[in-house]
Formats: sequence, C-alpha cells, structure tokens
Amino acid sequence: MSSEDGQSGGAEGAVPEQLALIRESVRKARTPKAKPRTWRGAALAEGLPVARVVVDKGVLHLDRYFDYAVPQELDEAAQPGVRVRVRFGAGARNVRGGRREGGGLIDGFIVERCAESDYNGPLAALAQVVSPEPVLDDELLGLARAVADRYAGSLADVLQLAVPPRHARAECRPSPAPAPPPPAPEPASWQRYRHGARFVASLAAGGAPRAVWTALPGPQWADEIAVAVQATLASGRGALVVVPAGRPAARVDAALRERLGEGRHALLTADAGQERRYREWLSVRRGAVRAVVGTRAAMFAPVRDLGLVVVWDDGDSSHADDNAPFPQVREVLELRAARDKCGFLLGGWSCTVEAAQLVESGWAAPMVADREQVRGAAPLVRTVGDGDLARDGAARAARLPTLAWQAAREGLKHGPVLVQVPRRGYVPRLACERCRVPARCRHCAGPLEARDDGGLGCGWCGRGEASWHCQECGGFRLRAQVVGARRTAEELGRAFPAVPVRTSGREQVLDTVGAAPALVVSTPGAEPVADGGYAAALLLDGWAMLGRPDLRAGEDALRRWIGAAALVRDQGAGGTVVVVAEPTLRPVQALVRWDPVGHAVRELAERAELGFPPVSRMASVSGPRDALAEFLRGVELPPDAEVLGPVPAAVTEPGRPRRPGDAPPGEHGERALVRVPPGSGAALARALKTAQAARMARGAGQQAVIRVRIDPADIG
Repeated sequence: MSSEDGQSGGAEGAVPEQLALIRESVRKARTPKAKPRTWRGAALAEGLPVARVVVDKGVLHLDRYFDYAVPQELDEAAQPGVRVRVRFGAGARNVRGGRREGGGLIDGFIVERCAESDYNGPLAALAQVVSPEPVLDDELLGLARAVADRYAGSLADVLQLAVPPRHARAECRPSPAPAPPPPAPEPASWQRYRHGARFVASLAAGGAPRAVWTALPGPQWADEIAVAVQATLASGRGALVVVPAGRPAARVDAALRERLGEGRHALLTADAGQERRYREWLSVRRGAVRAVVGTRAAMFAPVRDLGLVVVWDDGDSSHADDNAPFPQVREVLELRAARDKCGFLLGGWSCTVEAAQLVESGWAAPMVADREQVRGAAPLVRTVGDGDLARDGAARAARLPTLAWQAAREGLKHGPVLVQVPRRGYVPRLACERCRVPARCRHCAGPLEARDDGGLGCGWCGRGEASWHCQECGGFRLRAQVVGARRTAEELGRAFPAVPVRTSGREQVLDTVGAAPALVVSTPGAEPVADGGYAAALLLDGWAMLGRPDLRAGEDALRRWIGAAALVRDQGAGGTVVVVAEPTLRPVQALVRWDPVGHAVRELAERAELGFPPVSRMASVSGPRDALAEFLRGVELPPDAEVLGPVPAAVTEPGRPRRPGDAPPGEHGERALVRVPPGSGAALARALKTAQAARMARGAGQQAVIRVRIDPADIG
C-alpha cells in the first residue's frame, strides 16, 4: 500500500472511507500494528517484513511508494536498491482469506525495508527479486526525485532514464578492482585561460570550483577536459563528463585513455550496445571506475565520491531528453553539483544565455582567455551582407557570392573547405526583408507568422497584427526562404568540377576528413573534423538561421557558426571564414569579434527586461482545444503566473521527425505558455503536476492527452 494515502499495495482500488478517516488515530496508537500477511500464506521475513517499493508506473497520480510484504525466502535477496517484480492492480476487493491476490506483474525497485506499514490491511507480497545486484542507492534516488519534482514528472519515468535495462550476462561478470589515483597533472593548455591553472590545482587539492569555460577554437578542448578529470581523480574523487553526441564522446574518450591508460574510465553511449553499456555502468556503480564520459543518459551515472561534473556545449538540443519529463543535462548536473558539493565545469566554444546567468548570479566564475589569445587562435571572419549581394551579379546567378567563391578557391589550394548550410528542417516564419530582424508581436514579443487568410498573427498569444513594421529599420516587407544542403552540393560541384564534394548530414554524418583539398557540405552540428583544420569555411544563408521562429535563434545561430569556425585553422595559418549574413546584426558582429560571452550577456539583459527565460520560468501546455481549456481552468497556478495563448499548435506531418513534447503526427491542437518570475518555478511545476495527476486519476487522460513540459527548449 502507499505510505502516504493508504491505498493498497499493488492495487489501484479505493480504500474504504472509514480507514481514511481514522488513519491519524491508527498511526498514533500505541498498540502494535497487525503484521502484514503474505500472498498464498508464505512465511514472513522476521526482521523487516515490509518492503517499500517504487513501481514502474509512470503516471502522476501513482507517483509514490507502495508497501509489500517480504516472504522469508526472499529476505536475504530483497535488499534496498534491487530490482523486483510485484503484483499491481488487484484492488482492495481481491482479498481472500486474509491474502491479497490478483493483479499484473510489473517491475520496481526496493527503496527501503521497514518493520511495519502505515496500512493495517493485508499486503501483497513481493513476487520476485529479479537480481540481488543493488542498482538504486539513496543518492541516485534523491537525485531522481529532485529531477521529477523540477520537471513536473514522475519518479518512475526519471528512474527509467537513470537506470539502464538489466543484462544478465553483464551482471554476472565481476568488475575489476579500483585503480589507485593517478598523479596530479600539469595545467598544460589550461594556462591559456585566466585562472585556468588555479582551477586545475583546486580540483587536485580536493576543492569544488564552479566555472563557465569559453574554450578557444581548436582541438585542444578534449585534452583540457581530460586534464580536469585527471586532477579530480588525483584527489581521490570521481568525475563525470557529459557531451551532446557520440563523436565528441569518442574524442574525450581518446583523450582520457591517453592520459589515464586503459580501464580507468567508462564510456556510456547508446552506440555501445546494451550489454557493454550495462557492464560499464555497473563498473561505475560498484566503484571500480570513478571517471565517466558519455552522452545524455550519463548525467545520472552513479559516480562515487563525485568531485567534478562537466557539460560540453550545453546549448546543443541533444542535451534535452526526448522522454518525459524531458530533463536537460545542464540543469541536472547543476542539481548534482549543489547536492554533492562538487566542482562544476560548463564549457563550449560559444556561451549560452543560461551560462551567462550562472556567472551573473555568482553561482559560477567565468574562465576565458585574454583577447590576444583569442585573436591568435581564431580564424579571420569576413561577412557578405545584403548590400554586397545586391551589387554582386554573380551572387544572383550562382549559389556563392563572389567573396565566398574567392575564399573557397583560395582555400582549396591548401586543404579542405567547409560549407555550412542551414538544416533542412529549418522553417523560418517571417523576418524583415531589409534587415532580417525576426518579426515579433507588439504585445508579448512572440514570433509573427503568416495565417491561412493572408494576415499576420502571433505564435504565442494569438493576437493578430494588421500594421506591422520593423522596429529596427522601419521596413514593411517580410520574407522567408531556405536552400537545402543537397542542392548546395550540386551547385558547388558544378562551380568546382575538379574538386571532390562530400556531404555530412542526417543521412550520413562524417566523423573526419583528410587534409586533401575537398568541399565538405554539412548541416549545422554534423561538421566533420579535418586533419590539420579546414583552410576556409563558408557559412551560407545565415539570415535563415537567424530568422527561425524561436527565442534562441540568434544565440543558436552564433553557437553553430562558432562551432564550424572553430574547426578552421587560425588566422596566422591562413584560416578564413565567410558568413553570408547582414554584418550589422548582433550575432554576426559577435562572430566577427569572436565574442560569444558579450553576446550572451547582452541577450540576458534583454530577456530580463522582457521577462523571458532563463530569467523567468516557463512551461508549455498543449493538447486538444477543449481539453486544454478545461485543464487551464482547473489548474491552481501561482498568483504571479501569466498565461500566453492558447494558440494553434504546429501540426507534425506523418513521416516527419517530432520534437520532444510534440503531438502525434496529424493531431490538431493548441498550445499555451505559462510564465512565472524567478522564485516561482517550483510552485509552477507543483501546480501543473497536481492538476495533471488529478486529471489522470479521473480517467480524463485516456480520452485527451495534455502534454506538459517545463522549460521547453523551443518556445517560438
């Protein structure tokens, strides 16, 4: 049964009202409670006969622990943290001869053993201990509960993300003995950054520094992370590194192997396969390995004596989980750093607004290089604006402006040239034709979009706009257009017939390319690493990335541009980057100056003035129109909450990829945004979770699904 509300263990049936009314008096009574009786009359465990279990039912109204009787034959194996199978769903009426019967078998974890239960009726017994291996300790359980509460989700859903599926063969293999701590490393290339050497020394001495690290362009970032990990291990503590994809994970893995040797760290990625991944995870859980590098799911890795958590490129969308409750790696590792009082390193070539907020709030310190170091490591950046395109006859007839064509021709004499084209899936709404500034609503600053009747409307609050004009340049005309990567590769092949053209994108992502001259056409995030660096890079259709219907369009465009430009040789070696975008725009200027921190700081100031995330907390609530309206009427939001919308939600076409939290393909519905000021985020999550749980308990969730997402990455 539940220790909180008196529902029967393994059952969804209601408890008699009388028991609920006298619960407090029973709890305070001095007379001993009746011992739980086991299913089918099996002998009861003598010491702690009650097991408190979290069951694998990811529905909010069942987000609590359930009590089960422990048979004597399972007494030794049924320890806290092990996987079990229990009967669930029998109901309070299925009790025969003092025994609870029926219900289906589901998985769960024992969280504790108790001498007695708050419920006086018969308890269902544990059906099976799946494995005696303890996989859930108090630390991981506490983290999972904190994540579930923050994102208005259920504990069971978080545990599905945190604990990998069992593999019996991997579990039977013993883990090696833990290796002794390595020696403290030298700062190496960390000396290029202000306070970089002090950061490494603090980790080696057992300190817990927190830093937002803006890495210099080039391939040294992986080795610098390895140095920080080695310094942490030298202090006798563990380290956890989370990167957005398998390719950067492989680079950090190689750097750690070079510094620490074989068997000193674990690699947790989905590409490793279920058996190997579970074997590596168990070696971490058992304490045999204290260093972990992995992708998104590794944020929950049970590293012992955690001394450092590292996030690389926190602005990448891969850091947000695709499954409920959609936790974000940066936020989870912030929780871990605060709970475990360990070091925190948030790094990347660029800087997100959330990272700038950590620095401004004093939670973390900035770690950047001097301007001389930045200028020496960065390539030369040149721009091609609208005025240049208007005067360029070749640009109107060909894919490349003259300046970009000249840079490509010159770069091909010395090595490969990277051509970045906006992702095929980008569908910008509307932007000023003259200055490319996104068109936004005058009421809530949401993105304007074209309606079927030819008018303009806000994508957030739904208000119409009859007399829009650009606040920057005064223009009255709008535009939207994108050219895909495949067409670009075909046109470049005709422009440079003697040069091989390679593509890297969704269908095939290249990891590396050689140093021979070649044109490499890539979508953002899929750029391969070139041996010795690219001789030049062309960043095409920059306005299309800036015009995406999203609050993060400018920040994300700059992050992707810098990510591609960081693969180019430095200016001293002839490295050149040409970006086709209006040079007066803030993200373009930040790229030219190589100043992502300054861009993030200014963006943060504007969002604070307008009440946008991350200064405010925001939740997305979507579903069918009538169900959404009923949900919003019933939820008890904080007094300072503001509801934007509802507005029609974008319809996902069948066969097209879905973003996390989107409706099923073809479903028409609406979406509302709920915004609260700082300090009310926990109250917002609690209110939405309570309303969703009540709705599911009534059975309304089976008729019309309401999707709730806290701090969505894409809010329009």
